[in-house]
Amino acid sequence: MDEEEAGDGSGPSEEALQLNLGELDLTSDEFILDEVDIHIQANLEDALVQEALKTGVDLRHYSKQVELELQHIENASIKDYIKESKNIASLHTQITACDAVLERMEAMLSSFQSDLSSISCEIQTLQEQSVAMNVRLRNRQAVRGRLSQLVDELVVPNIMISTILESPVTDQAFLEQLHELNNKINAVKEQAFRETMACTDVTDILDKLKAKAVAKIREFILQKIYSFRKPMTNYQIPQNALLKYRFFYQFLLGHERSVAKEVRDEYVETMSKIYLSYFKSYTSRLMKVQYEEVAEKDDLMGVEDTAKKDILLPQKKPQPSLRNRNTIFTLGNRGSVIGGAELEGPIIVPHSAQKSDVRYPFESLFRSQHFALLDNSCREYLFLCDFFLVTGTPALDLFNAVMGKTLTMFLKHMDAYVSDCYDSIAVFLSIHIVLRFKAIMAKRNVPAIDKYWDTLLEMLWPRFEHILELNIQSIQNTDPQKLGFLDTRPHYITRRYAEFSSAIVSINQTFPHDRTLTLLGQLQTEVENFVLRVAAEFSSRKEQLIFLINNYDMMLGVLMERAVEESKEVEGFQQLLNARTQEFIEELLAPGFGGMIAFVKEAEALAERGQMERLRGEEARVTQLVRGFAGTWKAAVEALSQDVMRSFTNFKNGTTIIQGALTQLIQYYHRFHKVMALPPLKALPVRSELINIHHLMVEVKKHKPNF
Repeated sequence: MDEEEAGDGSGPSEEALQLNLGELDLTSDEFILDEVDIHIQANLEDALVQEALKTGVDLRHYSKQVELELQHIENASIKDYIKESKNIASLHTQITACDAVLERMEAMLSSFQSDLSSISCEIQTLQEQSVAMNVRLRNRQAVRGRLSQLVDELVVPNIMISTILESPVTDQAFLEQLHELNNKINAVKEQAFRETMACTDVTDILDKLKAKAVAKIREFILQKIYSFRKPMTNYQIPQNALLKYRFFYQFLLGHERSVAKEVRDEYVETMSKIYLSYFKSYTSRLMKVQYEEVAEKDDLMGVEDTAKKDILLPQKKPQPSLRNRNTIFTLGNRGSVIGGAELEGPIIVPHSAQKSDVRYPFESLFRSQHFALLDNSCREYLFLCDFFLVTGTPALDLFNAVMGKTLTMFLKHMDAYVSDCYDSIAVFLSIHIVLRFKAIMAKRNVPAIDKYWDTLLEMLWPRFEHILELNIQSIQNTDPQKLGFLDTRPHYITRRYAEFSSAIVSINQTFPHDRTLTLLGQLQTEVENFVLRVAAEFSSRKEQLIFLINNYDMMLGVLMERAVEESKEVEGFQQLLNARTQEFIEELLAPGFGGMIAFVKEAEALAERGQMERLRGEEARVTQLVRGFAGTWKAAVEALSQDVMRSFTNFKNGTTIIQGALTQLIQYYHRFHKVMALPPLKALPVRSELINIHHLMVEVKKHKPNF
């Protein structure tokens, strides 16, 4: 029926029947055969096509079958739609309702968006306004802060006026308001420099308050300074009180320099007189408790004990008691003055010492005098630095203005005393007191009197060296023939040297001084020469050796008691003592055993030269020696021991010499045994009479003295 309608209808024109097939137009010139091949190839790869080709199905029949299946499916789908039409209509209604809801939502959101846009603009406006207000606030706060500070600095409160005018300067409130006044004066000066007009309103009142404060402070400080002048006043108490108000001087220095200079000059003048008066009086009273008898120019090491005494001349004044006599060459307990306990101990109180009739050597007075100076100088220097606000060179200049007259007085006193002093130990101890005091002040970091210490040392060192040179010269000039009777005991000059040298060496250990060591070396050389000159006055060598050994042993014992064992002096005298002791032992053995010793030495010399045959004619001599030793050795050893103990004052040294002599005797007898064993003497019958060496050693031990 459709075909009939199609056949019956007027046929369209040729142009109307033309279809725009596009890429499917096979008649088009643009059709590309290669693309057709690609489509064919793609269809052939389809699984259904490949299955149809494999089963040999007719494609046209298969195509119709597929078309029928599609039509069947289409009809079924239409029926399903018709069946579900009510649901679809309901769904459509719901969709329409949702669409309306969404449309209203869209309208609301659009309204919200519009509102948010307007709010954002308002927020931005508020933010800009807030920033502007914040800037204005900061500017106002800054202005307010500066104005408040300016107002606080310039305004003078009533409490400040009343306190400065009415309160005493010792009140804490006055000190606090004075600090405030100082700050306001400085602030007004600064603002006036900036041409602040408000300063003119307060300048007058501040000037009046400053003048009142300066007047009250001046009066207070001058009263404190005048209080120093009262007799028996402990000036350290008002000094400490002034330190509590050190700001007073700072205020004067900052605002009224003329008054500050007046106060400082008044203090310098007052304290200078006080220190000079105190130390002058103390030094004068201190020298009255010195030992009555001091060293004089004749009290030298080489001067005879009798040189200063003449029994024919009457004594003008009684000799001072022994406890008040000072030692010249012996240190004794004098070295304790530089010990830790006494060096910084309490100073000597002269009137108390006079009441107790106590006397002191010069170095103790020197220590007391200069420890008082050290203590006061440290205190004064620190006070000046703290109260008068000075440091460095200005502080030293101010200190010298206060203490200069006192230090000059000290130097004059020391120069007068030292120029006539011949007590070398006192001078040397004074030198070491100065060195220790100088170290103490360096530890305290107070350089106030360093120049004074140096000047004092420049005065003491040459004097000590001069006294030492005088002693050296005195020993050089000593003539042993003019010393009167001589014996082998230690000489008093060597004892003086030993005591003096040990004293100087022991003191010098802490602060060694090369010049001192050189002079001690010269003194030792002169003493050694002196001992040799005196020994030469004895007729026998044995007495000479006894004298030398006694003196060397005494000097060595004294030196080792005080000086270190490694010192140059100890080592030198030890070598001399050993050499002379060995020589004396040979002299000691000569009377009783000289023949045997001489024979041993001769026989050993012949054996060394290979001339032992010359010993064959010595049978009689050897027999006499063997029998003589056996019969007399015990008596000879006993006599030897007694002789030694009589000759030497030091029992320990005598015992050492006896032991050395007996040991040497045993060695000689042992060598005698060896000589008797030589071929020319080996066959002599007298060899059987030789004493067994071990038996001899046992017997000799019985003769060793025990102390």
